[in-house]
Amino acid sequence: MDIQDKLKTLPDSPGVYLMRDARGKIIYVGKARVLKNRVRQYFQANKNHSAKVKAMVARIADFETIITASEVEALILECNLIKQHRPRYNISLKDDKSYPYLRVTADDFPRIILTRRIVHDGSRYFGPYTSGLAVKETLALLRKIFPLRTCKTFAKRPCLEFHIKRCLAPCAGKVPREDYLRLVHAAEKFLEGRTAQVERELAAQMNAAAEALDFEKAARLRDVLAAVRKVTEKQKIVTDTGDVDAIGLARLEGQTCAQIFFVREGKVTGRESFLLSGTDDEPDAQIVMEFIKQYYSRAQLSAAEILLPITLPDDDLKILSEWLGVKLIEPKRGVKRSLVEMAIENAEKFLAEESRRRQLKDAKTLGAVEELKTFLNLPRLPRRMECFDISHIQGAETVASMVVFVDGSPDKKSYRRYKIRSTEGKPDDFLSMREVTSRRYGATDNLPDLIVIDGGQGQLSSALEIIRGAGHSVPVVGLAKQFELIFVEGSSIPVELPRDSQALKLMQRIRDEAHRFAITYHRSLRRKRNLKSALDNVAGIGSKRRAELFKHFGSLDKIKAATVDELSAVPSMTRAAAQALKEFFDAQSH
Repeated sequence: MDIQDKLKTLPDSPGVYLMRDARGKIIYVGKARVLKNRVRQYFQANKNHSAKVKAMVARIADFETIITASEVEALILECNLIKQHRPRYNISLKDDKSYPYLRVTADDFPRIILTRRIVHDGSRYFGPYTSGLAVKETLALLRKIFPLRTCKTFAKRPCLEFHIKRCLAPCAGKVPREDYLRLVHAAEKFLEGRTAQVERELAAQMNAAAEALDFEKAARLRDVLAAVRKVTEKQKIVTDTGDVDAIGLARLEGQTCAQIFFVREGKVTGRESFLLSGTDDEPDAQIVMEFIKQYYSRAQLSAAEILLPITLPDDDLKILSEWLGVKLIEPKRGVKRSLVEMAIENAEKFLAEESRRRQLKDAKTLGAVEELKTFLNLPRLPRRMECFDISHIQGAETVASMVVFVDGSPDKKSYRRYKIRSTEGKPDDFLSMREVTSRRYGATDNLPDLIVIDGGQGQLSSALEIIRGAGHSVPVVGLAKQFELIFVEGSSIPVELPRDSQALKLMQRIRDEAHRFAITYHRSLRRKRNLKSALDNVAGIGSKRRAELFKHFGSLDKIKAATVDELSAVPSMTRAAAQALKEFFDAQSH
């Protein structure tokens, strides 16, 4: 059935529609109060569609619909499908899959942990947070204030965390479950921003414990209360606005940012900024609508009211209010409008900083590439650069690395590493460079725009002998370690790049990356060689078991320190082999 035939069968029902391209990939997900009316609009030639919608419609090869019982159900399903499929033409939170959350686990004695994955197992989630560093700092603060357990498994006796008053040691029965859960409840209220309520509850529990002559419990609660009050003092007082979320929206240079200010009990308790993609040609009202749907489908709503930066259509307000169970308004004046203006200003500031970051990044990458072309008088822009380095210790385990930079940034999937065979244990960087360049460029037309050799005139000459011998005319330069001079073909006088130039910094980055990659490979081979030589005389330890031991423990020292039980747990190891290995190491130590 073609699209025109399917349009005739659309139902008069609320639901969700999914647009697919010729490969069957979902490129757009939408909801509708009446599917028949909404979907047909896309295929009406006389409709004044935006450029984005026209581009999407041109790619639609098929569509499907899902009928729901109500428009609210359609909205929820739409949010889930967008999160699952990440369609190209939908407005979406950038990198939303990687946003961190704080999770209060659903254990008998819950923990608070950092996670990036939501599991529907009864746990509570707070977030999403846009800054991984910020959420880690929040978690560290929580652990200082609330002495909840952090261990995954229960120990038989209290650990160091208990002795330094960072844990109540529920594993050892040091705290009743009811008291522990009260502290978890207080931590949840703290995360919601309801610090005044937390203070009141903690003070009441402290006084009750003191009256019951449970002075140890009272002292513990006193310390928690003092820590909460210390944090509360730093929060900005707004006024008695109640619990509200204030949303701001800003657009700059094709970027769109939504910012939320969280106000709880008259105080600003936090804020989050979110970049959105797919907003080209979309009106502000549609962006705000889509942001609210996607954010609150992931976040716990603890506000009684959501303050909007613009007016949404009445139909949208009605369905959002029904779904979220809160009031959504666009305040026109007063403190609530000031909150929205503050969110808007901060969203604008965030985009200005993002723009500045992009400019700095461009200067360090493409800007540096353009500078390098000028300073080295290259025939074309060196968009792809390949750099080589040699690493060894007195000729032993000689290796070479090749790192690749594209438009001034590392392209790690293109990195290569080589074991050098020609030097046979003798230190010869020139011969090693001839071998690696021969293996890379000897029989290929897949060439970069610039080849960088880590070394001076000698290493450059060795590389040129091979590269020119293979008939390649690609520019090749050598970067000397001392004074960071650049040697070019046909000249004994090196080029000295300006010390403050981005071109020099780019050359330093690619040289250092090649060195790091070569050293890492060399150390890996050396560890394997040392492990092999150390285990050559142990009965029952062959190449397979050596490899498994190294993979499991990572170093010879850790293998030596392992117990028989730990050695036996390694794949392919038997109890007898583990015992023989342990006895071998014990004999060596005497």
